[in-house]
Amino acid sequence: MKRGFVALVGRPNAGKSTLLNRLVGEKLAIVSDKPQTTRNRIVGVRRFPEGEVVFIDTPGIHRPLYRLNVRMVDTAVDSLRDADVVLAVVDASEPSGAGDRFLMDLIRKVRVPRVLALNKVDRVEKTALLPRMAHYADEVGFADIVPVSALTGDNIDRLESVLLTHLPEGEPLYPEDYLTDQPERFFVAELVREQVLRQTHDELPFSTAVVVDKFEEGPILRLYCTILVERDSQKPILIGRGGAAIKAIGTAAREELERFFQSKVYLDLHVKVRDSWREDERTLDELGVEGRRKRRRP
Repeated sequence: MKRGFVALVGRPNAGKSTLLNRLVGEKLAIVSDKPQTTRNRIVGVRRFPEGEVVFIDTPGIHRPLYRLNVRMVDTAVDSLRDADVVLAVVDASEPSGAGDRFLMDLIRKVRVPRVLALNKVDRVEKTALLPRMAHYADEVGFADIVPVSALTGDNIDRLESVLLTHLPEGEPLYPEDYLTDQPERFFVAELVREQVLRQTHDELPFSTAVVVDKFEEGPILRLYCTILVERDSQKPILIGRGGAAIKAIGTAAREELERFFQSKVYLDLHVKVRDSWREDERTLDELGVEGRRKRRRP
């Protein structure tokens, strides 16, 4: 049977996380309209009749401004070295620019098979896709180029078949019921952060993080989390007048957590100021943002 690692790489907001969730058939990665939503390497395992695919979602490749972003980009670049197949995800609805060219320069150096998923084709006229596909075929030399829509599922089955053909043969790497290597606490923090991203604006989403302080199992799953911000002025924005903002975040996050864990959930949220946490190595370790020095193959 076929089996191996497929690394999803691309620019921020290319739709990698939506594509991961679609390929795996489960919500493993949070999704928002904010760039740089994904901060960690996320593994999702999917069994097919023809074999086993270990998908690796990675942070978007961008110009890093903080130690947090340096670790994110290092994680994405290192994933190129770990993969049996590299799946480049490009937003077909956006024009190519300097960031896209930088991504393609990285992918040209990869020695394993390279596949391009031209994503968000539901937003593009089909006649506009052919020149774009020809451009990438000439410039980079992808083994295959597959236009898809991660949102609607259009042509995903074709992409799955293409990826399987490029994987090596071998025995399965994981038990049949294995889904991901991320612990439950990771998903708690991410699902809370997803609601912070959805319900806040401007710079606030980029300077927030979520720490799970307590995870207590029982008839009711009791979760205690701290939302970190960088400045005193950000704390009242996140809490809102009379606590309205933090209540809305908590209510929406609790509903998502109950769906994820299939259990009643009690969620307690607090907001804490931790100055310049994006530059603090200890905080980044606590948040599980790996970077190069913690790189590991799943």
